[in-house]
Amino acid sequence: MSSKFFSLAPGDLLRDAVYRRLWSSILISSLGGQITMLALPLTAAVLLQASPTQMGLLQAMEILPFVLFSLPAGVLLDRVRKLPVYVAGESLLAVAVASVPLAAWMGALGMGWLYVVGFVLGCVYTVAGSAAQIVLTQVVPRERLVEAHAKNALASSGAEVAGPGLAGALIKMLGAPLALAVDAALLLASAAILRGIRVSETLAARRGEDFWTELKAGLHFVRERRLLVSLATACGGWQLFHNAALVVQILFATRELQLSPQTVGLSYVALGAGTVLASVFGHRISRRIGPGPCLVLGYAACGVGWLQLALAPTGRYGVVSFGVMLFAFGVGAVLIFINFLSLRQAVTPAPMLGRMTSTMRWLILLPAGPGALIGGWLGEHVGLRSALGFSGVGACLLAVLAWRHEAIRGVRELPKPVEVAAA
Repeated sequence: MSSKFFSLAPGDLLRDAVYRRLWSSILISSLGGQITMLALPLTAAVLLQASPTQMGLLQAMEILPFVLFSLPAGVLLDRVRKLPVYVAGESLLAVAVASVPLAAWMGALGMGWLYVVGFVLGCVYTVAGSAAQIVLTQVVPRERLVEAHAKNALASSGAEVAGPGLAGALIKMLGAPLALAVDAALLLASAAILRGIRVSETLAARRGEDFWTELKAGLHFVRERRLLVSLATACGGWQLFHNAALVVQILFATRELQLSPQTVGLSYVALGAGTVLASVFGHRISRRIGPGPCLVLGYAACGVGWLQLALAPTGRYGVVSFGVMLFAFGVGAVLIFINFLSLRQAVTPAPMLGRMTSTMRWLILLPAGPGALIGGWLGEHVGLRSALGFSGVGACLLAVLAWRHEAIRGVRELPKPVEVAAA
C-alpha cells in the first residue's frame, strides 16, 4: 500500500483500490463540472445577454431528457452492463461541452446552440448518471452506502472548493466558452480512469418479459414501497424550488450585485466549503439523528439560504449574503442526497436497481422543469428576488411537511439486509 494511505483508518473505503479509482474519477469529473456549472450560464447571461426566461428554458432543456427517457433507460440499464454506459457518458459529455468553444470560434454560437448542448447534457445525465449510481453498489457493500456517498460528496466538495476559483480564472483569461474546453479534457481523463475499473456484474436472466412489462414492473416496485414514494414526493418538491432559484442566481449575482464573472467564480468557493463540511460530518449526523431527519435538515438549510438572499440588501452585504446562500445550499444538498441515494438503494434488490433508479430520478425531476420555468417567469416579470423568495419559502414549508410525515421522520437507520432480500 502506498505510504500516502497509511494515515487512513484500517477499514477506510479509500484503501480499496477499485473504490479509490472510482473516487478519483468522480473528483476529476466534478472539477470539470464546476467549470461547466459557471461557464455555461455565464456564456448565456453575459456573452449572449440571455433574459431570465431564456435562462429558465436553458435549465429546462437539461431537465427534459429525464422526463422523456428516464423510465425506458431504467429498463435498458437492467439489461446491460453499467460500467461501459458510464464510461461512454463521460466521453459524450466531453464532446458536448467542447462544441461550445468550437461554435464560438465558428461564429455560430447562440442560445439555440446552448439549448441543444443542454439537451445532450441532460440525456447523458439521464442514462449514464443512473448507471454511475448503480456502479457504486457494485463496488461498495450496501451497509456502507451512506459512507460511500459521503466520500463521493467529499470528492465533489473538494472540486467545489478548488473548481470555482479555477473556473473564474479560466473564464477571465480565456472567456467562458473557451473555458469549457478544459472541462472536456478533464472529462476525457475521467473516462480513461473509469476504463481501468474492474467490477463483477452478473446480469439477471431474462424471463421473456417484454420491454413494457419490465418498465411497469419498475413503476410498480416504487409505487408499492411507501418509503420510496415519500422520498420521491419530498425530493421532487425540493427540485422544483431548487431549479426556480438556480435559473436566477447567476443573473442576480451579475446584474443585481454587479459581480464580475471572476468574482462569481470566487464566490462559489463558499458552495465548496458547505459541501466539504457536510461531506465530512454528514455520515455522522445521519448515524446520530437518522437518515430521515437528516433529509429534513437539508431541506431547511437550502430554504433558509434562498430566503435570506431574497431579503439581502445590495452592496457588500449582498455579496456576503450570496456566499451564505451558496454555503447553505452546499450543506443542504449533501445532507439530502447522501441519505436519499442510500435509502433508495438499500431497499432495492440488484435486478431492480436500474428501473428503481431511473423511476425515482424521473419522479423527482418531473417538477424540476416547471420549477425552472416558474423561476424564469418570476425573475423576468416580477423580479429576481421574487424567484429566490418563492424558493426559500417553499423549501422551508417542505421541511415542515416532511418532518410531520412519519415515513420520513421515522427513518432512523438504513434497512437491514434481510429487508432487502425480502423486497
